[in-house]
Amino acid sequence: MTIRSNWTCILWDVDGTIVDASDGILRRLTITLEHFGKPEPTRAELVHWIGPPMFESFQANVGMTPDEATEAVSFYRVLGKADGYTTGAKLFDGVADLIHDVAAAGVPQATASSKPEVQVVALMEHFDLATDLTAIAGATQDEKTLSAKADIVAEALRRLRAAGVDTSRPVLVGDRHHDVEGGAEHGVPVIFVRWGFSWPHESEGAQAAVDTIDELRALLLLDDDTATD
Repeated sequence: MTIRSNWTCILWDVDGTIVDASDGILRRLTITLEHFGKPEPTRAELVHWIGPPMFESFQANVGMTPDEATEAVSFYRVLGKADGYTTGAKLFDGVADLIHDVAAAGVPQATASSKPEVQVVALMEHFDLATDLTAIAGATQDEKTLSAKADIVAEALRRLRAAGVDTSRPVLVGDRHHDVEGGAEHGVPVIFVRWGFSWPHESEGAQAAVDTIDELRALLLLDDDTATD
């Protein structure tokens, strides 16, 4: 049986889609917000923080000014570098196997993450996923020059095209409304995964929403008997 895909390339969000980094994020947020005299977040409130760029989140969630948010992001990133970018991070069950299988089927893949790219590279290498990816795209270190999901999707597609990949039928796998909106700006459909950190309504506008890795696999990889032209 030959396995192939209806998609010419697959883009992956990272936080909440491939990687659960919530333990480390909560610890660093607690230290950072305490340092700046802001209320400490609860685990339930992580839904407000995981996904969007931190520069935006410090403003939206605790009312910081842009200058204060810039300082808070810098402080938060120093903590992250001291921790090690992979400390406490774990993969969601089955995602690594699916990424390996997609690569084995010859479907090019890339990340399209709002995390700083240096962290995304570290995570992909740590979890032995880097070799399955044609491109690893993430935000710039300042999380302002390149941070919006739409811009990162565009950059991921640009890098794939530069590598000779057919980007005529891409799909983005993500877990937040930012993924849906960012993909829509470039006509990229989104498969929304519900195992991340999101509210139920955030899947609105996605081409499909899945609860399990098996459901996602069925939408990404097809045998020749079920694939369509």
